[in-house]
Amino acid sequence: MFQTLYNYFWWDRLWLPVNLTWSDLEDKDGRVYAKASDLYITIPLAFLFLVVRHLFEIYVATPLAGLLNVKEKIRLKATPNPVLEKFYASSSKHPKQGDIEMLSKKSGCMVRQVERWFRRRRNQDRPSLLKKFREASWRFTFYLIAFIAGMAVIVDKPWFYDLKEVWKGYPIQTTLPSQYWYYMIELSFYWSLLFSIASDVKRKDFKEQIIHHVATIILISFSWFANYIRAGTLIMALHDSADYLLESAKMFNYAGWKNTCNNIFIVFAAIFIVTRLIILPFWIMHCTVVYPLDLYPPFFGYYFFNFMMVVLQSLHIFWAYLIIRMAHKFITGKVVEDERSDREETDNTEEEEVTKNGPLSNGHPVLNNNHRKTD
Repeated sequence: MFQTLYNYFWWDRLWLPVNLTWSDLEDKDGRVYAKASDLYITIPLAFLFLVVRHLFEIYVATPLAGLLNVKEKIRLKATPNPVLEKFYASSSKHPKQGDIEMLSKKSGCMVRQVERWFRRRRNQDRPSLLKKFREASWRFTFYLIAFIAGMAVIVDKPWFYDLKEVWKGYPIQTTLPSQYWYYMIELSFYWSLLFSIASDVKRKDFKEQIIHHVATIILISFSWFANYIRAGTLIMALHDSADYLLESAKMFNYAGWKNTCNNIFIVFAAIFIVTRLIILPFWIMHCTVVYPLDLYPPFFGYYFFNFMMVVLQSLHIFWAYLIIRMAHKFITGKVVEDERSDREETDNTEEEEVTKNGPLSNGHPVLNNNHRKTD
């Protein structure tokens, strides 16, 4: 049964144009073609990326955070309370008003104390500023290097200037060593992002990020073994062109360099909109949807590749909406911050107590014992 499924999955008619078979893509006469087996190396490379990332965050990103004066906010810890902790862990981190009143009776705390406890407890679970900075530093470094490497791979190729060259001779197109390493490194990196997503900073678009990583891995893998490599290199370089700017903006934001962050963000927003909402759909996707039909009738691989491109484009539209919202806040003079971030909650009740009773120690007023004694 397994062999039958295997044979059906690799059926020529699924992935290749009519009248072509996998035997046509076997290495011969000094010509080397992409093979699905080449992708096996990306899994161990992905784990190597995780090791390199760990070392980078310790020995590069952490000292850099110190140089940029990245400071942690002081977080008041929630006092131990088994009743509230059990509800927090098993039921909800955001209790409704009825739950708060019920928990107030069970725990013997006032309603305001229960609300404050949940605010502090949620803040405890939020990632530290240093963790965010180190993650942004790692991604900035990779995306910048990947973009430079990607441009070096494609800038001297004729299909960079004339998209019709992407399909010239398809699929009998020799794979170049530079294309091989560009693909293997990009795919390995996205595997590493998928492996580490549970421990990375979680944002509001967590599900969309998973969809993006999976769709990217599928697209890169398919475009490799189906020899869509010319189109694939263009798409990867296009995506890397804006990502490093976003990560650098985050780094400066965490360091408190608000003006620098805002200026970089505006540049990022402009490049993102031009590349993802104009160049990708109207040039690259036009190239992958229209031009192939001049050479062969549509087949499953053609539909599959372009469907996954539509999935990516849908995510781009979603993120563009968030970016435009952030840009609008910048233009109107409001503070620009990542719309996807889970904002840290402030405790207004603490501010009231500071005003009335003086400074707080872990949420409780510090008594002033420097009063004069009366005889």
